[in-house]
Amino acid sequence: MRRSILAFAALVVAGPALAADAPALRRDKVVTSTELQSDVAVLRQAYEQLHPGLYRYNTKAEMDAAFDDLRQRFGRDRSLADAFLELSTFAARIRCGHTYPNFFNQKKAVAEALFQGRDRLPFYFRWLGGRMVVVRDFTPGKTLPPGTEVLSLDGTPVRQILDRLLTVARADGHSDAKRVSSMEVVGDSRYEAFDIYFPLLFPKTGGPFQLVVRSPRSATATPLAVEPLSYADRLAAIQTAEEARKGGDGPSFEWKTLDGGVALLKMANWALYDTKWDWKAWLAERLDALSASGAPALVIDLRGNEGGLDVGNEILPRLVREDVKVATYRRLVRYRETPPELDAALDTWDPSFKKWGAAATELAEPWPTAPPVHYFALNRYDDEPGGDVIRPAGKPFRGRVYVLVDASNSSATFQFAQLVQEKKLGTLVGEPTGGNRRGINGGAFFFLRLPKSGLEMDVPLIGTFPATAMPDGGLTPDVAVTTTAEDIAQGRDPFLAAVAR
Repeated sequence: MRRSILAFAALVVAGPALAADAPALRRDKVVTSTELQSDVAVLRQAYEQLHPGLYRYNTKAEMDAAFDDLRQRFGRDRSLADAFLELSTFAARIRCGHTYPNFFNQKKAVAEALFQGRDRLPFYFRWLGGRMVVVRDFTPGKTLPPGTEVLSLDGTPVRQILDRLLTVARADGHSDAKRVSSMEVVGDSRYEAFDIYFPLLFPKTGGPFQLVVRSPRSATATPLAVEPLSYADRLAAIQTAEEARKGGDGPSFEWKTLDGGVALLKMANWALYDTKWDWKAWLAERLDALSASGAPALVIDLRGNEGGLDVGNEILPRLVREDVKVATYRRLVRYRETPPELDAALDTWDPSFKKWGAAATELAEPWPTAPPVHYFALNRYDDEPGGDVIRPAGKPFRGRVYVLVDASNSSATFQFAQLVQEKKLGTLVGEPTGGNRRGINGGAFFFLRLPKSGLEMDVPLIGTFPATAMPDGGLTPDVAVTTTAEDIAQGRDPFLAAVAR
C-alpha cells in the first residue's frame, strides 16, 4: 500500500537545553550581516543540493532570485526576530508545506525568546471568508462569545493582517485555503502559526489589545480592550490533551454512535509517534464491531488533522472488495550522500538519511513530472511492483463512508482523502483540502541548524511526483460545506448536517 510522504513529518528533535546559568536569549539580539550572509550560503547549498521540491513550483531562475533577495535583505545587521521573519518569507516562496523555520525544531533558547511572550489574543478564532470569527473566548468576563466578528486589532483591519500573514504561511503549490487555515488559532497545538507570527509582524510594547468587534446579536461595531494571554495561559487550555497524546496510553480518537446507528470516528491528530496507546488494536476492534453490526454508515471526521502516521492504511483495506491499484507516485531524492561540509549543520533522527546508498538509483530516463534537475529514484519503502496496491483485510465494511475534510488536511490525511475520492470508496464532505495533487515533499527530514544565527530550517528529503500531469491544488469535496459565523454562534455543525441530508 502507498506510504505517506509525511510518515515522520510531525516528529521533532528537541533543541539542546540551556545551561542553568546561561543568560536568556532576547528576540532583539543583533545578528550581524556577516553572520547572516554566512548562513545564507549554508542554506543555499543545502537546499540546492538536497531539497527535492525546490523547483517544483519555481524555475531555477526564480529561486536564484529568491536567494539573491534574501542575501540582499541580510545586507545589514538584523535582530533575531527579523532574521526569523526573513527566513519564513523566503521559505514561503518555495511553496512547500514542509519547508519553513519549524517552531518545534528551534533551540530551546530561540523558542523561549521568539515564541513564548505575553502576546496571545485571548480567544480562538477561524477565518471565514476573510473575516476573523471567534470560536472560543478566554477573556475573564466572557466578552467575546462564539460567533463574534473581530473587525480590527490595534487599529489594523483584520483583512490587512491576514494578507501580511499569508506572506509567511506555508502550503504546497497554490493550495491557498491551507495558507489561510494555517493562520487560525483553534487550540490544536502548543505552537500555532498566528501566535508566532502576529506578534513579530505587528509588535506592541505592552498593554491590552484594542479591538473593534461585532457581536453575533448586533450589527453595531463596538470598541473593546482585552488583556493578552501568556504562552503558559495558551498552553494551559490544551495541556491535558497534549500530555495524553504524548506518552499517554489513553485513546486519542473518539467513537460515537449517532442517530440511526451511524458511527462517527473523530480523529483530530495522527501524530502518534510517541504514544503508548495501541491505536491499531483500538481501531480494529471498533471497525470489526461496526462491520458485524450492519451499521448503515461510517463518518470519519478528519477536520483539523494535518497528518502524521498512516492511520488511514488501517481503514482502507476494510473498504475495498478486491485489490485496488493506486496511481503511481515516484519517490525521488536529489542526492546519494550529503556533502561533508554540510554534515555538521544537518540534524535528524535517522543518520542513514545522510547516505542513501543502494536505495538511491539512477533513473533510466527523467521522471515526466519532475523538474529538469538531476534526481535519483528512492527504493527504500517497499513499493509494490508497478505501483502500490490496497488489498482487502479485516472484516469488510459494507455501509456508506463519509469523510469530513477541510484545508488542514495536507499530508497523510490528504493522501487518505485522495484515495477515498479517486477509488470511490466514500464521499468527501466539507471544504477544499490542503496538500497538492502534484505531490508533496517530506518522508525524511534534515533539521538544518544555521551555524551563525542559531536558527533552524526544515529540509524535506523525499519528493513524490505523479506519473502524469496533475492539477496544482488540493481536493474539491464531493459535497461542499461552508461554515458561517451564525453556525458558530448557534453551535451548529454544518458538516454533520450535510451528511444527515
